[in-house]
Amino acid sequence: MTKSSIRVCVCCRFMATTRLNPSCHFPASTRLSCESYLGLRTTGRISYARTLTAPRGYLAVKANGGQASVVTAAAITEKQQKKYPGESKGFVEEMRFVAMRLHTKDQAREGEKESRSPEEGPVAKWEPTVEGYLHFLVDSKLVYDTLDGIIDGSNFPTYAGFKNTGLERAESLRKDLEWFKEQGYEIPEPMAPGKTYSEYLKDLAENDPQAFICHFYNIYFAHSAGGQMIGTKVSKKILNNKELEFYKWDGQLSQLLQNVRQKLNKVAEWWTREEKSHCLEETEKSFKFSGEILRLILS
Repeated sequence: MTKSSIRVCVCCRFMATTRLNPSCHFPASTRLSCESYLGLRTTGRISYARTLTAPRGYLAVKANGGQASVVTAAAITEKQQKKYPGESKGFVEEMRFVAMRLHTKDQAREGEKESRSPEEGPVAKWEPTVEGYLHFLVDSKLVYDTLDGIIDGSNFPTYAGFKNTGLERAESLRKDLEWFKEQGYEIPEPMAPGKTYSEYLKDLAENDPQAFICHFYNIYFAHSAGGQMIGTKVSKKILNNKELEFYKWDGQLSQLLQNVRQKLNKVAEWWTREEKSHCLEETEKSFKFSGEILRLILS
């Protein structure tokens, strides 16, 4: 039997276009109902291509005592197994849970890490400088230029849905740096932390969408919470309470965040448990890169 494509209904849940192994033998009909599918007496493996919005996995038909049974897609069977913290509320809650654990006790009530460096301690004890803050803003702008640019220029379904969310920050940072320039400050060039992170994000966007989404979530959501608090404290100490555009959003921030949460949860519905776990594992790297940029404030 040559390779061919059919449409298979599995548990009446979804339809998938599949590529068949030549060793599998099926009836002549190219459309199989659940009942006829269950009636097949063969052992075969049907795999389907992974896309940016479709889970990686396979459908298997396994003979069992002469009676064939259907083993559903990996994305379904895995979901019925171990429950992960926050899973019942959606994948964004899983990401939030992992992120909170990586905060220090000074940074968040749910934090578990001990403070090991000045930037991980209470912001009230920081001694920022305008020069250091400018380095932070410049490197942050490079990262947001990269993120906003990737999303805005992408046609991939996984990314395209996050265009014009209202969370974009690159243009706001451009206005802030222009204000500093008008005050007589020299705007520095991006430093290693921002350059390194920017290149890393570009690579992930091309080759690892799950990892990229992890950084997308942590960068935008962290700035809307802890980042906003840091901005207020630093402004009070060195900018005479000047509120920068970086910390302003058009519209109600809570609603903007909720809209993005819904989109993130919807994208993750198509991921296997393996892909979700891979996304979560990237959280520590996200904190590492962001922490190196944050550290510039105290330089």
